[in-house]
Amino acid sequence: MAEQQRKHTAVSLRGRKGGADKIVALTAYDATMARLLDEGGADVLMVGDSLGMVVQGHATTLPVTVDEICYHGRAVARGTTHAHLVGDLPFMSFQVSPEQALLAAGRLIKEGNFESVKLEGGVVVAEQIHRIVAAGIPVMGHVGLTPQSVHRMGGFRVQGKGEDAALAVLADAQAVEQAGAFAVVVEGVPANLGRRITERLHIPTIGIGAGPDCDGQVLVCYDFLGMVRGFAPKFVKHFAEIGEQIVDATRAYGRAVREGSFPDHAHSFGDAGSGEAPGHTAAGVDKVASYGPGREER
Repeated sequence: MAEQQRKHTAVSLRGRKGGADKIVALTAYDATMARLLDEGGADVLMVGDSLGMVVQGHATTLPVTVDEICYHGRAVARGTTHAHLVGDLPFMSFQVSPEQALLAAGRLIKEGNFESVKLEGGVVVAEQIHRIVAAGIPVMGHVGLTPQSVHRMGGFRVQGKGEDAALAVLADAQAVEQAGAFAVVVEGVPANLGRRITERLHIPTIGIGAGPDCDGQVLVCYDFLGMVRGFAPKFVKHFAEIGEQIVDATRAYGRAVREGSFPDHAHSFGDAGSGEAPGHTAAGVDKVASYGPGREER
């Protein structure tokens, strides 16, 4: 329990390279989800540009903007106490120049309440990473299957198959490390390549579809909770079936409303002049739940 209570930072996460205590990372996009995942012991919460697909309903991550990442970042920050907060630099917010990348990263820190930023790419964005780190902003890299390059890759396809392709992904990971990143996400590569990259680097690797040998793992929160129905990538495991529970709960709610059994007296406020007091406290004050951090009743 004591381990979960400390605040995770870029420095503490980097120090877990090669250790038995693997890094547990998840995405989050709102304060309620962040509060639950933080309480559950997540080390890292990422506001990924995956929100374009799982929150906004787009087919790719490409439409997401810096403003949107910052909006969701502020929400997640309000629900987080212990996890380290990472924000994605979205498509075309960093590719043009190191100066553009630094400005966008600065916005995520200042306006999104993030504690570090993540950007996709390797050799071609090494200078961007270097400039951001030099300004005092921790950077997490992202190599392998990079969703912002979906059109170049011809879809969301496994990368690094074959020795030449594997060496290219490894070179990207090494460039990210040399540029000053404190960790790197390795996505969508064969498990043996995930192991090779992890063995070569001196910074933690956080895998998603990269096999079991990385220094940590990350999943989209809706995926691991079983909230995305239908097709699931091979690397996704449902640790719950919340999606089915939501559907069942909605049907039960609908039946109760239609048959008139909800709301009942227990879920209604009483009339002070009627002599009845359903929903009243002993002091005679109606309790209305607050959705703020303290969940006070007033």
